[in-house]
Amino acid sequence: MLRKKECVAMLLAGGQGSRLYALTNNIAKPAVAFGAKYRIIDFPLSNCINSGIDTVGVLTQYQPLELNEYIGNGQPWDLDRAFGGVHILSPYQAKKKSSWFEGTANAIYQNMNFMKKYNPDYVLILSGDHIYKMDYAEMLRAHKRTGADCTIAAIEVPIKEASRFGILNTNPDGSIYEFEEKPKQPKSNLASMGIYIFTAEKLFKYLEADEANPASSKDFGKDVLPAMLNAGEKMYSYRFQGYWKDVGTISSLWESNMDLLGENPAFDVGDSAWKIHSRNPLAPPEYIGDNAKVNNAMIALGCEIDGTVENSILASNVIVEEGAIVKDSVIMAGTVVKKGARVVYSIIDENVVVEENATVGETKENGAGIAVLGRQITVSAGVHVAGGQILDKDYKGE
Repeated sequence: MLRKKECVAMLLAGGQGSRLYALTNNIAKPAVAFGAKYRIIDFPLSNCINSGIDTVGVLTQYQPLELNEYIGNGQPWDLDRAFGGVHILSPYQAKKKSSWFEGTANAIYQNMNFMKKYNPDYVLILSGDHIYKMDYAEMLRAHKRTGADCTIAAIEVPIKEASRFGILNTNPDGSIYEFEEKPKQPKSNLASMGIYIFTAEKLFKYLEADEANPASSKDFGKDVLPAMLNAGEKMYSYRFQGYWKDVGTISSLWESNMDLLGENPAFDVGDSAWKIHSRNPLAPPEYIGDNAKVNNAMIALGCEIDGTVENSILASNVIVEEGAIVKDSVIMAGTVVKKGARVVYSIIDENVVVEENATVGETKENGAGIAVLGRQITVSAGVHVAGGQILDKDYKGE
């Protein structure tokens, strides 16, 4: 008997993430650090295994090295399986032609053989750049219950922001009668989350048709979904009520990190009932000095704090020296903030050095925006990095 999986997940993780600027110069967006000990891709991977989906293809393209190394054999997410598990899927040279993934639909099309190897009844399509906890098994049950050919996860957004999303216009039973990709005048505020469940047979059919269409942009939202709707296929929305954040911009990444803080955080990553798995670095326990001041902060293993940390997220092995101040900021692994330095309303990437008495960023109330420092750079002693400034190389001042 042919071995099979009921549902295979395909995780689109090849995006350049250009709106994250210096943070994605050398790594793919899903590999960007988040919340002291995670990376963005931990959330969809954890959702998969928590939902009972143990076969995941991760489609990479832009700067995949660090993401590939991080995922490895999938063991931290219990995705190291003899049949199934997690697989890195990169563009490859085929006999007839070779090309980079041309769009989301083309990326999935190029990996049709991977999906068919597991003979799935259903295929789950995911994005690798969202922060949320979601039971895909519930969505699959809804897909079966309605007899849909395609089910699209959707969330209500403020109507003034609706034009940024693919918008679903639905009947009272949740069936979709219209799909508008980033409409200038949206008719509803029900936004697609970029999470789809397809009945596998229908997905393969429409991917092949889309690939054969020279006028197509090879995108799910612009091409495949409208084609299915126009052909009269059964398409339903699945309303999601929980926390969901697209962290594709500097401000949304900062906000989502801040949502982890406080006694009753907007997003709880410590919920043992829905564990977010990650590949954690080996590090000693964090050290908080006798004269240190720490308030409303998330501090990972290996940190050494002798200064002041307030309302901030610190990843592993960050050092804040005596007299240094870190406030309203996200500091990634291995960064050093030296004596007398001040970091405010900023995102600082991995292995950065902020030298003595340097200042990075300005208070949020100042309205200047979030300061961003790319990885492995040094800010010289005594200089000032202005609020909203984005640096990807060593900075010695103007």
